[in-house]
Amino acid sequence: MKTPRPSPRPAALLRRCGKRGLPAVLLAPLTLGGCMVGPNYKRPAAIISPQFKELRPASGWTYATPSLASAPKGKWWEVYRDPLLNSLEERVSINNQNVAEYEARYREARAAINAIRAQLYPTLSTSVSFNRNSQGGTATSSTGTQYSSGSTRNTYAFGPTASWDLDVWGKIRRQIQAQVTEAQASAADLANAKLEYQIDLAVAYFNLRYQDSLRDLLHRNVLFYERSLQITQNQFDAGTVDPTSLLQAKTQLEQTRANEIQTGVTRAQYEHAIAVYAGEAPANLSIPVGALPRDIPAIPVSVPSVLLQRRPDVAAAERRMEEYNAQIGAAIAAFFPTITLSASYSYSGDPVGALVQVANRIWALGASASETLFEGGSRTAAVHEANANYDLYTATYRQTVLTALQGVEDQLSNLRILADQAKQQQIALEAANKAVTVSMNQYLAGTEIYTTVVTSEVTALSNAETALSIQQSRIVDSVNLIGDLGGGWDAASLPSKGSMQTDNPLLPSFIQKDKN
Repeated sequence: MKTPRPSPRPAALLRRCGKRGLPAVLLAPLTLGGCMVGPNYKRPAAIISPQFKELRPASGWTYATPSLASAPKGKWWEVYRDPLLNSLEERVSINNQNVAEYEARYREARAAINAIRAQLYPTLSTSVSFNRNSQGGTATSSTGTQYSSGSTRNTYAFGPTASWDLDVWGKIRRQIQAQVTEAQASAADLANAKLEYQIDLAVAYFNLRYQDSLRDLLHRNVLFYERSLQITQNQFDAGTVDPTSLLQAKTQLEQTRANEIQTGVTRAQYEHAIAVYAGEAPANLSIPVGALPRDIPAIPVSVPSVLLQRRPDVAAAERRMEEYNAQIGAAIAAFFPTITLSASYSYSGDPVGALVQVANRIWALGASASETLFEGGSRTAAVHEANANYDLYTATYRQTVLTALQGVEDQLSNLRILADQAKQQQIALEAANKAVTVSMNQYLAGTEIYTTVVTSEVTALSNAETALSIQQSRIVDSVNLIGDLGGGWDAASLPSKGSMQTDNPLLPSFIQKDKN
């Protein structure tokens, strides 16, 4: 069981300000560069292997030459050489509303940085006031007569005031650090969302192409069965076959026709899904019929450690570790006094013409420090909570890395095994097709009944469908492998910490290109 980190005491934390010592701390209000209490961030080690299991020499199989230079970059979908797929993928980052949601979250995180950073600066304000005061009374004249008397006075005042909460212990700067890394994590979330929907669109597209190819396969068999039915009908009319053979031929034909029609149901659903991924209403998108690709592109695979830079979800998890590490420092800063400077300068007088005379000038300078003496342990609890959150996101980061490794290993093993299966299935299909030819010739020669032909044809069609299904799985797994490798994304695409603190936040580079 992991031992929780103890909460440092204020005296020990003060010593952490470094070799600069106390004078540097006292100068912090002037430089805004005093010490920042709390631990400095160091990226924890991830659980990772030196190489992928599926690419070890002992496996006897290598999917592609590991080379980052030839790995997909940016428009990864172009490796499939399909212009229609290219045009559909281009629409995801522009029109997909889920991507737009993540983009808005990123811009919100950017705006929050400036909101927190504003706390580092003084607050300036001004005021203008007017008061009219009347005071009543009685007076006695020289003749002894009493009468009412009073005075009315107008008072005008105006002037600026300023207050400055000094970030001596770095609480605000830790909060800025936390928000900057949260914004970077939001940028990675945005990249990950865009990649996920691009992968989903490609998978749906190739599944649609599978339905097109399956329908074409079934249609070819329908034409074959129509010829078989015509032959059987001629033989029945000649009295050489019984009615059973004719009914079997007709049943096989009509069943295959029904299966051909059924492919349209699934195809329509994939077409609707593709439209939504591309940010279109399903009624506005029609995809012409096409064939499932026969060639599987080779996807270069490097060492597992590269995933730490190539996967946006891993980058997001890593950025949130630093965010919550900074939150620990912000919680620790609550143990120290809050120091505030204040100043005011104003004029007050009557009448207006004499308002700005020196005699009516009022100014004040002040400094205050406040320290909570007893709060029932809430500050200590806040530090413990921050530590727990950091540990939580450390575990999340490590699990995200493990899941990424698992995904790559899964796709590599799938592609390796399916390649072997495709070869064996092709052998089985060729044998089944030969069996159909032989059984049909024997039937025409009168040495076999039509049931033998039906059995051979059903077996051949089943093998053809299996071969097509294997090809579909290989294409889909290649798409998923690209996604598991990060789709050509790189952590260098994340906005830098410096750019995050500009007054005019911009979208990260990988979004700017799509928006222009």
